[in-house]
Amino acid sequence: MIEYVFLLLGVILMITGSIGVLRFPDVYTRLHASTKCDTGGAMSILIALTIVAEAPMLIKVKFLILAFLIAMINPMIAHAIARGAHKSGVEPEGIIDIYARDGF
Repeated sequence: MIEYVFLLLGVILMITGSIGVLRFPDVYTRLHASTKCDTGGAMSILIALTIVAEAPMLIKVKFLILAFLIAMINPMIAHAIARGAHKSGVEPEGIIDIYARDGF
């Protein structure tokens, strides 16, 4: 029963993240949506597979290792992409430049 909860949570996170990637205006907010989608959704689905799989224990351990690696690597990759976009001069959309307005 709990595996269905994890699977449903993973599917909901994947769908909302996909909608966010399509709807958000700039690279930073789209990257945020896709990172949450990948990390939370994939991890939830992998945990559900670990619970429901009638496989040897080695396969279940591989699922958990994969979920751990996704949790560690995905935020670092998103940070690297955002940093590259920032260094390339990509500006966030819809943000008022406070420093230019105040004369700094």
